[in-house]
This record gives sequence, C-alpha cells and structure tokens, in this order.
Amino acid sequence: MSDNQKFQLGTIGALTLSVVSSVSIVICNKALISTLAFTFATTLTSWHLLVTFCSLHVALWMKLFEHKPFDARAVMGFGILNGISIGLLNLSLGFNSVGFYQMTKLAIIPCTVLLETLFFRKKFSRNIQLSLVILLLGVGIATVTDLQLNLLGSILSVLAIVTTCIAQIMTNTIQKKFKVSSTQLLYQSCPYQALTLFTIGPFLDGLLTNLNVFAFKYTPQVLFFIVLSCLISVSVNFSTFMVIGKTSPVTYQVLGHLKTCLVLAFGYILLRDPFNWRNILGILIAVVGMILYSYCSVVESQQQKANEVSAQLPEVKESESDVLISVDNGSGRLSEGVVPKSPPVWKSDKDLQA
Repeated sequence: MSDNQKFQLGTIGALTLSVVSSVSIVICNKALISTLAFTFATTLTSWHLLVTFCSLHVALWMKLFEHKPFDARAVMGFGILNGISIGLLNLSLGFNSVGFYQMTKLAIIPCTVLLETLFFRKKFSRNIQLSLVILLLGVGIATVTDLQLNLLGSILSVLAIVTTCIAQIMTNTIQKKFKVSSTQLLYQSCPYQALTLFTIGPFLDGLLTNLNVFAFKYTPQVLFFIVLSCLISVSVNFSTFMVIGKTSPVTYQVLGHLKTCLVLAFGYILLRDPFNWRNILGILIAVVGMILYSYCSVVESQQQKANEVSAQLPEVKESESDVLISVDNGSGRLSEGVVPKSPPVWKSDKDLQA
C-alpha cells in the first residue's frame, strides 16, 4: 500500500471517528444536562481534558506513541488559548439566544478562510467558496431560529470566533512546523487546557446557572453519565486534532456542521425532538454543500500533487544535463590532478540491466 493510500485511509478514519464520537457525546451530554439537570458545561469539559491526558499518559507508558517535546512556550500558549476559546463559546451560548449562537458557529468558517488568506496566503477557489456558501446556507436554515442581539453577547461571540479560529489554525500549523503527530500535540497541550478550564469553569458555570458545581447532588446515575461522557471525550479530542492535522481548519469546521445536521436528525429519530420542513430543507442543502466541498477539495488536491510532480521533472532533467556538461568539460576526474586516459563511456540501458 502506497503512502498516499495510507494517508487517505487515515484521513477517512479520522473523519469517521470524529463524526461518531461527536454525535455520541452530544447525545450523552444532552441526557446529562436535560434529563439529570447537570448544567456545568465548562467544568465538565475540564474533566474531559483531564481524562484525555490521563488516557494518553497510559498510552505513552505502554509505548503506543513516542513523546516528542518541542517549543514549550508554543504548547503552553496554544493550550491556554484553546481553553479560553472553549470558555468563550460557552459564555456566548449563555448570554445569547440559541439562534445567535448558531450564527456564531457559522461565522467561524468565513473567519478562518479570511485569516488563512491574509496571514498564510492560502487561496480558496471559487468552487470551494461556492460549496461553503451552500453549506452555511443549509446549516443556517436548519438551525437558526431567532436572532436576539445584545451588546455583551455580541462581544463574547466575536471573541469566541476569533480565538477558536486562531486555535484551530495553530493546531494545523504546529503539527506541520514541528513535525509532531496529533497525539503528541494533544498529550502536551492537554494539561494547559484542562488547568485553564478547571480554573475558570466553576466561575463561568456559576455565572450562567446560578448554581455551584461542587454543591450538586451526584447520584450514581449522574456519575455514570459523567464517566461515560469523559470516556467518549477521549475519542472526540483525539479525532479533532487528527482531522485538523491531516486536513485543514476549514475542513474541520465543515465536518462540524455535518455533525450538527446529524445531531438534529438523530434527535428527531431517537428522541422525538420537534422537527419541521425548515430543518429538513436545511439539512438537505447542507449535505449538498458538504458533498460539493469534499469533491472540490479532492480534485484540487490531486491537481496540486500533479503540478508538483510535473514541476519536479524539469529540475531532474536539468540536474542530469549539468552532470553531462561537467563530464564534457573534463571535470569528471578520478582524483585531484589525475585525468582518465580515455573518456568515460555511458552504458546503455541493456548494459545497466545485465
């Protein structure tokens, strides 16, 4: 199996794991929050990251991956920024309507495209841009209901969008710059993310719910769902870093909106959530946009690789011609000051194969 085929299988596996684990944890957390009234989302996320770090530490002890330390300041800055972005997203949901929060999530894609275009000179074709517009339109129709604006909520949403975009771009950039795997980056950044959220989590949750997470009555059923949520989060966090590392932050956001549509569909089928024609139409449009984006991304990726191969061929031919010229000029010497009596004889293909 070629390296390209292995990369494609790894990418498909990462995308599949991300979808399955994310939909599973949403269903688990919905039962935990809606049914059991455990509404401390930020603190729960800090526990997710702590369990993820412990799981990866066990995997490291079992030598399932190699620890590769690199720039400690980059890791710490990335971990803290990622933790802050999660906290800001939760605050945005708490101080805004659900519709405005969905608009905040939709704005992450165009913001990411803008940042990558301005600072990384990355170009997005018209086909990619069109597919993203169709996708965002579909998700907007399916999820956005009301748009109740307020100044504090708008400021929090803008901060959440910017920090989330930067954190996801850093995930991709750090993995490529320092040549570390998603597992290695997640293992080193998890403690900073967990510490950040564990510090601000109880305060944010208390601000949003007027409840104390430490005074909550933890029944066996609540503890079961918390443990289950933490275990599933290991797959969610791992697959997130894998997807961004193997693809791009924009692709991860596209996948995130696909997961939103799947959650809506599963909620209607399994939990009998309210559903109407707007949800169905929006999901269908979003799926069309996602398929177009996937197709355009694959085609452009193949064209880019073909162009890179064709660009390398003239360089190889040029280097071969340089060798021939150097031999003709008498520079093909056996040792300093010694010139062979007879000119070198180039062997034919048959002689080389003999």
